Amino acid sequence: MKHLAQTLKALSDPIRLRIVLLLQAEGELCVCDLIAVLKLPQSTISRHLAYLKRSCWVDTRREGVWMYYTLSHESCLICKEMLLILKQHASDLPEVESDRSALAAFMKDKTTGCPQISS
Repeated sequence: MKHLAQTLKALSDPIRLRIVLLLQAEGELCVCDLIAVLKLPQSTISRHLAYLKRSCWVDTRREGVWMYYTLSHESCLICKEMLLILKQHASDLPEVESDRSALAAFMKDKTTGCPQISS
């Protein structure tokens, strides 16, 4: 029961939900990508990513000084099913479209790596 509650609670915050939806759409993102899209400080983004990691929603990969995040490949069945539901229903939300457009614009102008931060 505790795992189920923590899994659901992780998505109850709009910022964490937006992060999960961006990772679902893009596959892998750096903290600087999320900062650019969500317009939040690095500390806030990192705190939410840590929460998602503790809740088994995301995995990390370090490359040099940069940390990259993906949706967990070892997700529990509940997470996998919830991701399917989100994929079916969340794409119609204006915030999701706005986040994806902002990410696409940022990625188009982004050079290799993340110059503004390291996590």
